[in-house]
Amino acid sequence: MKSYSGKTVEEALEAASLDLGVSTDELIYSVQEKKKGLFTKKLVVDVYEIDDIIKFAEDYILSITDSLEIESTLHSIYEDGLIRITLDSTHNPILIGKNGSTLKALNELTKLAVSNHFRRRFRILLDINGYKDSKYIRLARLAKKAAREVQTTKTTYTFDPMPADERRVIHNACSGLAHVKTESSGEGPHRQVQIFYVD
Repeated sequence: MKSYSGKTVEEALEAASLDLGVSTDELIYSVQEKKKGLFTKKLVVDVYEIDDIIKFAEDYILSITDSLEIESTLHSIYEDGLIRITLDSTHNPILIGKNGSTLKALNELTKLAVSNHFRRRFRILLDINGYKDSKYIRLARLAKKAAREVQTTKTTYTFDPMPADERRVIHNACSGLAHVKTESSGEGPHRQVQIFYVD
């Protein structure tokens, strides 16, 4: 984190933009007002880098696992706008939960904590010991099998509701196949993917 000051927020952001070599739109920041004298105030803008966001997310997850007295380690990477955090612990099945329900909840809580703290939404994907990667492989196989069924029967196939990252796997698995298209429908936790036949 770096701090920049100015008479206005715009002035402080402009100084940060010049120093860091990025546009003001790309900056992640918070604003503080500090009293300089009896009647004057100074604005201080704290500018965060992606490493600060990752550290905050990791600390948040570790605070949860520590409170559950579960030893865990984290490894994080940032690519294509996605913070991918891999967790390994002494009790992976407990943290994954039935059908990944606990993992999903932990992922949502982490995203909420990060977005509340930094006042910006970030794409965060939490995985535990390769659970998500294995699920993606199974989902891609299932999507291709369902697509072949749609090609043959010309009947729409509807998946159970699932989170956005899993829906993306199905869309990608079916994207190059002939005579099928995929669409997501529904709202929030009820959002699901359908595979349609097209001529």
